[in-house]
Amino acid sequence: MKQFFIFVKKEFAHVLRDKKTLLILFGLPVAQILIFGFALTNEVKKSKIVIVDQAKDPASQAIITKVGVSQYFQIENTVANKRQIEDQFKQGKIKMAVVFPPYFNRDLLHQNKATIQVITDATDPNTANTLTNYFSAIVADYQAELNQTKAMPYRITTEMRMLYNPGLKGAPNFVPGVMALVLMLVCVMMTAISIVKEKETGTMEILLVSPFRPIMVILAKALPYLMLSLVNLCIILLVSVFVLQLPVNGSLLLLFAESTLFIITCLSLGLLISVKTESQQVAMLISLMGMLLPTVMFSGFMFPIENMPMGLQVLSNVIPAKWYYIIVKSIMIKGVGFSAIWKETFILVGITVVLLIISIKNFKIRLA
Repeated sequence: MKQFFIFVKKEFAHVLRDKKTLLILFGLPVAQILIFGFALTNEVKKSKIVIVDQAKDPASQAIITKVGVSQYFQIENTVANKRQIEDQFKQGKIKMAVVFPPYFNRDLLHQNKATIQVITDATDPNTANTLTNYFSAIVADYQAELNQTKAMPYRITTEMRMLYNPGLKGAPNFVPGVMALVLMLVCVMMTAISIVKEKETGTMEILLVSPFRPIMVILAKALPYLMLSLVNLCIILLVSVFVLQLPVNGSLLLLFAESTLFIITCLSLGLLISVKTESQQVAMLISLMGMLLPTVMFSGFMFPIENMPMGLQVLSNVIPAKWYYIIVKSIMIKGVGFSAIWKETFILVGITVVLLIISIKNFKIRLA
């Protein structure tokens, strides 16, 4: 054990004296958080919604039919009351809910006006705003059809309610995504380069023929980056809370636990890359380019996965950042507990176990 801690100390010294490594570890996260938090927006279509039709009259059914045939919405199901809506939002199953009040058609005919409540998940503000605009356009189209044959025009108003992010700020959507992106890039790249460097300089062979067991070499290499990544996480959260005004609504302990799991996943992936490569340049290229594109494309924070072809949707399931993004957004923005994210957590655990088994198995084969 004394040898193990000496090796860990050596790894810390190596990282802390390298200014380029420190810049990647701590400069990159802050820069990306600020850039993504303030500058970027996106839009979606074919979003899943639920309908609460308390009226069940011709007017409400006509609007529901128009919504159902629209390319912008996909009616997930119809719930009986408003209480069920919150559970659908917390589970991440829907992006919007539409509530028709009782006597909707009667109010429209007798008073020439009626109200529809639209509830959106504003953790993604651009999506929430876009969806409400699309729905308002559908209602306006239906209203125009009615007014063609009526002397006194009907007026249907929509009552908007933005859950979790009433101010429609961009940070609640991009901060969780950037957390996944930064931790993925930093952890994978640093781990892969660290081990490959030992192989290039020839010191890895010296370690492996020593009494120091190979598995301890791996753990000693990974532990400093795990601890530094947790420091990175603290920096990201501090910038998010105090600069971007994004509070952590859920359990901070649960967030750190899930982040630690994701970091271990990334370290396992970095270990696999290091086992399969022979030079730092190749390891860096695979880590940077090979991880950047899938994380940006398939995590869901830049481009809606539901808009992609089915093959790409299936492919996104093997991207760890996708599940971590869902977890972070659920904890930080929605304030949910473990009961709402257990599926994503176990998927991450499964990915981590598979990566570790493959990496260690290949590592031992290479040493034989």
